[in-house]
Amino acid sequence: MVNARRFSAHFSAWLFTAFLLSFALPCSALAQSKPLKHIYVGVSSVSMGNIIIFVAKEAKLYEKYGLYADPVAMRGSGESSKAMIGGSIQFSPIATPTVINADLSGADLVILGHTLPGVVHAMIVKPEIKRVEDLKGKKIGVTTFGSLTDFLVQFHLRKKGLNPQRDVALIQIGGDPERIGALKQGSIDAASLSFPGYGIAMKMGFPMLWNSAKEIDYPWIEITTRRSIVQKDRELVMNYMKAHLEATALFKRDREFGKKVIKKTLRLDNEELANESYDLFAKAFLPAPYPNTAGMKTSFEYVAATRPEVMEHKPEEYVDRSFVEELDKTGFIRKLYEK
Repeated sequence: MVNARRFSAHFSAWLFTAFLLSFALPCSALAQSKPLKHIYVGVSSVSMGNIIIFVAKEAKLYEKYGLYADPVAMRGSGESSKAMIGGSIQFSPIATPTVINADLSGADLVILGHTLPGVVHAMIVKPEIKRVEDLKGKKIGVTTFGSLTDFLVQFHLRKKGLNPQRDVALIQIGGDPERIGALKQGSIDAASLSFPGYGIAMKMGFPMLWNSAKEIDYPWIEITTRRSIVQKDRELVMNYMKAHLEATALFKRDREFGKKVIKKTLRLDNEELANESYDLFAKAFLPAPYPNTAGMKTSFEYVAATRPEVMEHKPEEYVDRSFVEELDKTGFIRKLYEK
């Protein structure tokens, strides 16, 4: 009986101590005890434009904000949009024209931000191709139909008076490494490539026909999700945005860590290209990536070529700026750059 009373007294004291400790522990420690929410992030191409996803993963920033993120390699925005509409992924950088086209067909994709002010892409060709007109009758490598590369190629061809459906053969060929390989093997005559892809191809002797950054006003690397996800779990979307924006700040201020992720993700062992890649993108990534509705004019014009009804809509219908706006106004973004 005495032993039972002693056990009861000890147990009560333990419970009281645990109760006090629950108040003494910082909120962050308690938050870590919550199970992480598992999400899938579509990566339309494993490239510099999407490097922030891998920075966040490497630095465990998703976990910091209560998420367990699995990056999933996709073949372009066309495939990513289908996966998101089907519920297989929750976030992805889906090209603006693809978002607009999908929503015109009844989808609920929404752009939360444009992380780059311009597109970093170039058309790389065989040496004998000197002018855009020389592409007539040629095979051009793109990621997939509906992808950014597909959009850029078709936009430039139309700008020069060529018909993308009739005057060239667009070939779907995976990522930059696959398109460079196809160019080298001679199975295609030209390829739309990002950096360092086009830098690698040029070092192999393939010239640049055009630099998309200088030819087109197009805000790039969208953060895209579904409106139904925003409505169902706004906290999840906000936490994803926090992780992405903190990863952007980390990449911009920590050169060595940034280069480490570049080399690991792109399997790049060329120090010169790693440095050039870092310099180009660290400078370009936007700290506060508001959706660029003014820059969406080009996407509207492109979509209108096949779906003129798009002109009855406004860019604001395809974006949700509230997340970046809240993180900006509350000082979250500013604090990331005070460290």
